[in-house]
Amino acid sequence: MASRRDFFKRLATPVTNTIREENLKVRPPYAKSEDLFLKECISCESKDCATICYEKIIFIDEDGLPFLDFSKSGCTFCDDCAKACKREVLSLDIEKEQINAKFTISFESCMAHNSTICFSCKEPCIEDAILFNGLFNPVIDNVKCTGCGFCLSRCPTDAISYKPTVVGS
Repeated sequence: MASRRDFFKRLATPVTNTIREENLKVRPPYAKSEDLFLKECISCESKDCATICYEKIIFIDEDGLPFLDFSKSGCTFCDDCAKACKREVLSLDIEKEQINAKFTISFESCMAHNSTICFSCKEPCIEDAILFNGLFNPVIDNVKCTGCGFCLSRCPTDAISYKPTVVGS
């Protein structure tokens, strides 16, 4: 149980110091920074970014912050969420369409890594970021990967996972 002192110490900590790896979530594309999410999205009443998402992957957490859920689909980078963002947390001025997530393939769970021909993850990848070294060794090229998440829901063995990274880094 945390002490009262710890509670007040956390309240006094600046927002920029509260971005910890365990608290990170995957944010919608075109994000400028995690600090902006923490500062602006909480007070946004419209939540238009979530309601306009055609793929229905943007959700609002208990703190009022948007995050992505790739369990059923991925991001097409259609720009609608950024256009709907009245607080300019999402901006089309971002150089590269990129989502703050790093994807990996589990060698133990992946059918292809276990000598079964499977291209389920490669087929939806429009950036060709999933490379096969022969038939049985898929790897994700993190330079090409935009973090769209389509590969995740297509994997029949749930061998693909992701880890959020800090927005704007």
